[in-house]
Amino acid sequence: MKKELTVVFLLVIMLISACGSANTPNEESTPDVVVVRTSAAGTVVAQFTLTAAAFTPTTTSSSALSTATTAPQAQVTSTATVPPVAQVTNAEGTTIALCDDLSFVADVNIPDGTNMSPGQDFTKTWRVKNTGSCTWDADYKLVYAGYADDMSGQWQPLTQVVQPGQEVEVSVQFKAPDKVGEYLSAWQMSNPTGITFQQAIYVKIIVQ
Repeated sequence: MKKELTVVFLLVIMLISACGSANTPNEESTPDVVVVRTSAAGTVVAQFTLTAAAFTPTTTSSSALSTATTAPQAQVTSTATVPPVAQVTNAEGTTIALCDDLSFVADVNIPDGTNMSPGQDFTKTWRVKNTGSCTWDADYKLVYAGYADDMSGQWQPLTQVVQPGQEVEVSVQFKAPDKVGEYLSAWQMSNPTGITFQQAIYVKIIVQ
C-alpha cells in the first residue's frame, strides 16, 4: 500500500513540474516580423503623405495668367502738316480764300541798321518769291503796313509779270526822317482789289 502511495505522489510531483515548465518561458518571445514591417511601412507612408501635402505647389489658373498686363500699342499719327490757306474778310463781311502770298528771300541793298543822314533819300530793294497761286501784274503794289514811320515811301511799280513760284525784286523809294533815331517801316503787297498779303517785309535804318 505504501508503495502505491509513493508512486502516486511521484506522479503528482512530475505533473506539477511539467506544468511549471510549460508556464515559464525559456527565452523572450520573438515579435511578429510581418506585423512590425507592416506598422513601419504605414508610418513611412503617413509621413510621406504629410510632407507632400506641406510642399504641394500652388498652381496658377489660366484665368490668372490671362490678366498679365500688355503694353499698349503706340498710336502712329502722321506728322505731315498741311499749310493753312490764307483767308480774309471783305467789306461785305464774307470770308474768302486768298490766292496771293509771298515769302521774303533777301535784302538786295540797305541791310538792317544802315546809317542815314537826316532827310537822306534812298531806295530799298527786296527779293521776294510769289508763293501764292495767282499771277502778279502791274496792278499789284507794295503799301505801307505800319511801324514807326512810312518815311515818305513811294512804291516802284512792277515792270514784269510774276508767275507763281517765281522770284522778283521789288523796291520803294524813301526819305530818311529829319530826327536822329532808329526807324523801322513795314510794307505789304496788295492785290488789285486792295487786299493785302499776310507776309510783310521791312526796312530798318539809323538816322545820325
